[in-house]
Amino acid sequence: MPQYVSDELMTTHLQVGDRFPDLALPNHQNELVQLSQLTQPGLVDRKLGFLDGYPLIVVFYRGFFCPRDRQQFRQLVQFQDELMVNYCKLAAVSADPPLVQAAFRAGLGAQWQFLADEQRQVIQQIKILDETEGEYAYRAQPYTFVLRPDLTIHKLYNGWFFVGRPTLEELRSDLRAIMATRSDYRYEAYNTPAVKQIRIPQQEWANGTPAIGANGLPVGQGVVRWFDLPSGNGTIVQDDTNEELFFNFTAIPGEGYRTLSAGTSVKFEIVENSTGLTARNVQKRLD
Repeated sequence: MPQYVSDELMTTHLQVGDRFPDLALPNHQNELVQLSQLTQPGLVDRKLGFLDGYPLIVVFYRGFFCPRDRQQFRQLVQFQDELMVNYCKLAAVSADPPLVQAAFRAGLGAQWQFLADEQRQVIQQIKILDETEGEYAYRAQPYTFVLRPDLTIHKLYNGWFFVGRPTLEELRSDLRAIMATRSDYRYEAYNTPAVKQIRIPQQEWANGTPAIGANGLPVGQGVVRWFDLPSGNGTIVQDDTNEELFFNFTAIPGEGYRTLSAGTSVKFEIVENSTGLTARNVQKRLD
């Protein structure tokens, strides 16, 4: 049994503006997850030069047995689809082991990360160890932290009483304030020639598939190495140089959501910028 240090002021010293520790804990699948991994910009963001990253909500909870935690999480389950389309992340931390976390998560229908601080190292580090719990000893006090992409604390909520826990509208307001600081929060950031070389507007294909290289860009041939359906991103290995080029599904001419399977032979135009090589006007090679 780990040794726990008593502290008469066992309540968090962290405040708005402080940097939250970049903790690394096993998740519900017993895979090590670091908080900064959750806030990183996606692959297409990096290719577009949008490096801001995304907000993260970290919820510390007592455990599966607590009715107030269950009520809070039932509300968050209603919020998780909204978080997904807004690219914001959520993680829940407790002293329960990964197997218990996995069962609790499945019962809730939750899709976010559940992190296990079995040794209470993080809980003690940020001074939220609860030494009053009568049924399950040494649990986390129920705090919710809303973090900026660099893990700076934007807002924190003390949920000792349930009314102190954030409502979904409060979380939405917090996330909106953080997202509004992103360099690409406005439409104008995407309506630029550089961005439209990678996220190609449908208007470019409106009058038919353009001929490869007709716009003066260099052309290449290669094979799709991988394509990820959820994100719409993939890479191509170029035949003559063996270099790997990124592409977004919008670089494939046609209507709707376009896909290419790994191993497909393709031809394409090549865009080179500060983020590396990108393929556009990607078409299947028939010869």
